[in-house]
Amino acid sequence: MQTAHQSAPDKRDRGGAAQPLLIVENLRKHFPVRGGLLNRQIATVQAVDDVSFSVRKGETLGIVGESGCGKSTTARLLMNLIKPDAGTTIFDGDGVGEAGGITVTALRRQMQMVFQDSYSSLNPRLTMVESIAYAPRMHGLPAREATRRAESLLAQVGLNPAQFGRRYPHELSGGQRQRVNIARALALEPRLVIFDEAVSALDKSVEAQVLNLLNELKARLNLTYLFISHDLNVVEYISDRVLVMYLGRVVETGPATEIYSRPRHPYTRALLASKPTLDPDRRTTVLPLTGDPPNPINPPSGCRFRTRCAYAQPRCAEIVPPLAAPLDTLAGAEPEHLVACIVPEAQAAAEIVHAA
Repeated sequence: MQTAHQSAPDKRDRGGAAQPLLIVENLRKHFPVRGGLLNRQIATVQAVDDVSFSVRKGETLGIVGESGCGKSTTARLLMNLIKPDAGTTIFDGDGVGEAGGITVTALRRQMQMVFQDSYSSLNPRLTMVESIAYAPRMHGLPAREATRRAESLLAQVGLNPAQFGRRYPHELSGGQRQRVNIARALALEPRLVIFDEAVSALDKSVEAQVLNLLNELKARLNLTYLFISHDLNVVEYISDRVLVMYLGRVVETGPATEIYSRPRHPYTRALLASKPTLDPDRRTTVLPLTGDPPNPINPPSGCRFRTRCAYAQPRCAEIVPPLAAPLDTLAGAEPEHLVACIVPEAQAAAEIVHAA
């Protein structure tokens, strides 16, 4: 029996089971800031800077970080909604937009996205069935077959087609609209679905239902997820691996169980320490992290977290820490647990004991 984190072989699996479905290498996007009488470029916002990661087939990769760290920009770069300045994207062994690779149009058939705002994601003039059937029709599917597929998808996401199929977006609740957006993302039978804060606007009870639905759909349809959220509890629940971003760069990545039980980067530990708790014996008495992130127009040199890090050293301003196995890797730690930090062993170990 398959679970939410297992999947059957896919007939479209050209690169083989061991080939990651998505590989991102050195992705970069800097936005120009213009001003003055001639509207010249006066600065640059370093939104995403040298980001690399991979997503395996059948897994869920969660991306977390503070607002402005580059999570959503990364998702839009992957979908080619905005063009990257540099970097390589490989989908199941094929380079995106490269000669002999996969075109952006073909990529979008296999990679879809669900956005945060469920209302603005839908055309207010189309019924739910029409919204879901629109993309298949634009890709050549006959109207009658596209409608049947839309009604089937509505049923799969928990909405009765006879009851909700002819309704318009304003006639549905936020949770119902997001279910429609999920169905719409699945209409082209993609292999990878990106969720950009897709459950953050929902009530907690509805959020739990949608998360369970996503796990069910993943197992049933052999899907792979890239899940972006600021909610650490949600990411822990749904993810197989976690990637932590700070000011446009990846600072830590690894299996979800390892990240949550043995966070190695000071920023990751601060994020996890900031989670609210109902336990009166575990109240936070000292703020785990103070101050706002630096301005992405003029980020700190070296390690970008050093201006807020209690363990920063002079060399942290000179060295851009590579994403690698920690210098003080604990016995039994996962070999895929990578950290971009050069904090010495003694200080890192002391911080782990303090966090525990």
